[in-house]
Amino acid sequence: MSATATIKKVSEIYKAPAPHMVGDGFSVQNVFPNGNRLGRRISPFFLLDYAAPAYFPPGNKPRGVDEHPHRGFETVSIVYQGALEHRDSAGNFGKLHAGDVQWMTAASGIVHEEKHEQEFTKRGGTLEIAQLWVNLPKAYKMTAPRYQELLKEQIPVVPVGSNSHVRVIAGTFNGQQGPAHTFTPLNLWDVKLAAGDTVTLHLPDGFNTGIVTLHGEVNYNNTHTAGSVEIAMFDTAGETITVTAIADATLLVLNGQPIDEPIFAYGPFLMNTQQEIMQAIDDYNAGKMGHL
Repeated sequence: MSATATIKKVSEIYKAPAPHMVGDGFSVQNVFPNGNRLGRRISPFFLLDYAAPAYFPPGNKPRGVDEHPHRGFETVSIVYQGALEHRDSAGNFGKLHAGDVQWMTAASGIVHEEKHEQEFTKRGGTLEIAQLWVNLPKAYKMTAPRYQELLKEQIPVVPVGSNSHVRVIAGTFNGQQGPAHTFTPLNLWDVKLAAGDTVTLHLPDGFNTGIVTLHGEVNYNNTHTAGSVEIAMFDTAGETITVTAIADATLLVLNGQPIDEPIFAYGPFLMNTQQEIMQAIDDYNAGKMGHL
């Protein structure tokens, strides 16, 4: 960081639209402007669905999303409240509780299901999660799938301000390295700021940056204010962002080196060309991505 570090200026504040259902277990808001058609503005991040806290009564059958395919990118699921279960065609199985993160690399193709965890289903409770889609460079889109289960205790917590902290899921914050292995340079931080606390984020010049306020209200660089389920988009130029909590706030910081390649997306597939999308559909229909 240079002695003359410059500020990353806010370019836009965007409020997420009303929620919609995904399967029968997730009421989500698509946080990125224009759905997932931001292109290079927030690359390598492609989509962010946020399921705000919602109560589910006790039940017998786990709610969620039945088996479906992915190819060409990674899904990152962050559990804030409640519990999830994951199964996929590569043989991975995981239970995620509050504070846990699942980082699934679909790459050449995987079929999975995401459901409420069985004990959580039986007793009922409040569920809150965020799921992020991270694009892969062309060179890695057809590599073997990979699964990373990042438990709460594996994720470094860095105190900031008087009563606040940053959880480093990926990348580096104040010298602390997150546990996630990524294909391109990026920072993914889960931030809790108490009202009145301020943190200065040091981020690489030239990287795309978006900060999502999941709860609360914050001010950026003494110029812009953002509230619940709003994303602040920043210029790529600059190296610092100063964040002050007006009210207790939960933030998700997305910062990454752009992938300067064409994007062609269709449903659960994220590739570079229409031809590759058609091949993905054919491969899934032929069972080449497996089944549960």
